[in-house]
Amino acid sequence: MKVSKAVQTVFCTALLAGAIFTPVAKADDWDRKTTITFSAPVEIPGVHVAGWGVLPAGTYVFKILDSQQDRHIVQIFNKDESVCYATIMAIPNFRLKATDKTVVTFRERPAGQPEALRAWFYPGRQWGEEFVYPKAKAMEIAASTNTPVLFTPADLPVEVALPIQPDAPFVAQMRTAPVMAYQPSGAQVQLAEVVTPPPPAEMHVNPAVLPKTASELPLFALGGLLALGCAFAVRSISVKTL
Repeated sequence: MKVSKAVQTVFCTALLAGAIFTPVAKADDWDRKTTITFSAPVEIPGVHVAGWGVLPAGTYVFKILDSQQDRHIVQIFNKDESVCYATIMAIPNFRLKATDKTVVTFRERPAGQPEALRAWFYPGRQWGEEFVYPKAKAMEIAASTNTPVLFTPADLPVEVALPIQPDAPFVAQMRTAPVMAYQPSGAQVQLAEVVTPPPPAEMHVNPAVLPKTASELPLFALGGLLALGCAFAVRSISVKTL
């Protein structure tokens, strides 16, 4: 009976320690789920549900679908995430200073036209998502805003009739599609001329392997203490039963 109680105490302590020191991963760390409210219409690139090339003022959810390559795929949902309005290719781009709040940047358009979505920065990160436009639209925006605009020459659809699914064929195509940039002059330039790429460690985020948010050292230290505790408990039991 005494042996049983001692063993139960040791195992309960181990379980409690596991609950305290096991690293906890937040889903938002890898899919960067962000709720964003626009106070005015916003033009978006990428593949969108028919009629949603311009998002009306309202609240939307941005999430990373895939970030296994040197480009990311971002999806935009309605507020309750029941409908995916757009799937957009994005390139990681650098900002000088990270902030503790979400930042969304736009390209100002001529009067009467909605601002065009440029980039989305998740809190605490220096590398954000700069969005890639279809070729013709990128040329138009570059000329009207006097800034370089990323584009892909790949033949991706612009509108689709049904809500977008993660396994749609064009999503796989986005993972390998080439990306370039239009200068305001109309010249096509290589991506490296207008984008600062992140180091390799920043580029790859695997949703299947959630990130660790705590060091394993406390767990190793606790394991050693538990082992010592087990040894003393067994020794004490052995002495009492002699």
